[in-house]
Amino acid sequence: MSRRVLVVLSEFGYWGEELVGPLDVIQPRGYEVDVVTAKGKRAHALPPSMEEGYFDPPLAKVVTDEHYARRTREVDASDLLDDPIDLSSWFPERPYFSAQNFARELEEYYTARDAAWEDLKKYDALLMVGGSGPLIDMVNNQRLHDVVLGFRHHNKLIAAECYAVTVLAFAREWTERTSIIWGKHVTGHALEYDYKDGTGFLNTDLNMGPPPYPLEFILRDATGPDGQYHGGVGRVRSTVLDYPYLTGRSTQDSKLVGELMVEVLENGLERYGW
Repeated sequence: MSRRVLVVLSEFGYWGEELVGPLDVIQPRGYEVDVVTAKGKRAHALPPSMEEGYFDPPLAKVVTDEHYARRTREVDASDLLDDPIDLSSWFPERPYFSAQNFARELEEYYTARDAAWEDLKKYDALLMVGGSGPLIDMVNNQRLHDVVLGFRHHNKLIAAECYAVTVLAFAREWTERTSIIWGKHVTGHALEYDYKDGTGFLNTDLNMGPPPYPLEFILRDATGPDGQYHGGVGRVRSTVLDYPYLTGRSTQDSKLVGELMVEVLENGLERYGW
């Protein structure tokens, strides 16, 4: 039976290996892939993720080898990313409380969201690819939060890598305000591996310096006393599955994220890495 995965990419740059790693596992197995971006613009890989031999200062080692540099260039130049789904046209925007006809607009919002959630039934899993770009158009995107909530509503696999894991921390029903990963086990970019300078994006000359927030602190708070953040500092990989959430810390987890997606969807795996 064919399976279908919805892949979310940032219009401000995704990290190549974090897309290619899972794709190279799931596509040969016949998985179909649909790509969605915040406003329907074509996504592109961040230049360092296409540069063979790119040296990562916090890790003090090369993180882009010849294989993933080449595969990233191939995927980035392919037609796979040419016509992404426009999330802003697919999922509704929640109205402001100050809207003149707030009650009716809120009803329309929920009705439209329910319809969009029905659309999600055709997918078996969600994959949110990391990099610095998600900091701009994915992490605090209410529509993307609603996509995540929809997959959760249908009890479907939700995978996130690197800084895209922050989407899980912030995704929540606004009437409840509790993170959906409260009580769950997750991983994400550890404080030790954060940049001190050089956080850049496509489509802008902005160099933010360090990331605008320490993801580790956010995840520790969002998982609460009964959940746990796992940094895996000192280990090559840190990948955690606490169904329905599958989280990968960074680039080196990408292939394993794809392998675990297969294990979840084909063999019912629900726990890994903790």
